[in-house]
Amino acid sequence: MKISGVDIRPGNILEYEKGIWKVAKTQHTQPGKGGAFMQVEMKNLIDGRKTNVRFRSQDTIERVRLDTKDFQFLYAEGDDLVFMDVETYDQITLPKDLLGDAAAFLQDGMTAVLEMYDDRPISVALPDQVEATIVEADAVVKGQTASSSYKPALLDNGVRVLVPPHIGAGTRIIVDVYERTYVSKVG
Repeated sequence: MKISGVDIRPGNILEYEKGIWKVAKTQHTQPGKGGAFMQVEMKNLIDGRKTNVRFRSQDTIERVRLDTKDFQFLYAEGDDLVFMDVETYDQITLPKDLLGDAAAFLQDGMTAVLEMYDDRPISVALPDQVEATIVEADAVVKGQTASSSYKPALLDNGVRVLVPPHIGAGTRIIVDVYERTYVSKVG
């Protein structure tokens, strides 16, 4: 589907110079002289390169629709992750860096959504929130106000998050995967 250069929005997937790009930021500019244009910051979904491109209102660009498919995480094998298609039971091996920092939150049997382009996976989305157990939490410093002070805690997956002072080791909590922040206590 072709769209005008000024209709590009963050999150759009575009086909540009024979590559697939995800729009990170846009800025509409109306100079005193000449026509308006859209300054677009994009990241290549295949090789990770970033670029800034200026699109004028008369430019058209192809917007790409990605297919999404549910996969179940099976296990990690070195720097690779093995997923299984929940419909066909086919297994697929993907590099861990396709998930970025979110890879630390993968749990056995977790459902992940793979975005596919021409039957090739180009990104993996985990659930926004997961349950984790605190294995180590610092002691509360006496005199701190309970309303705004958080203390560091180590989760069972090795990730450090800040938690409220009343949360201790052994507690199951819900964590935001992409912000790496405490959401609530389980239960």
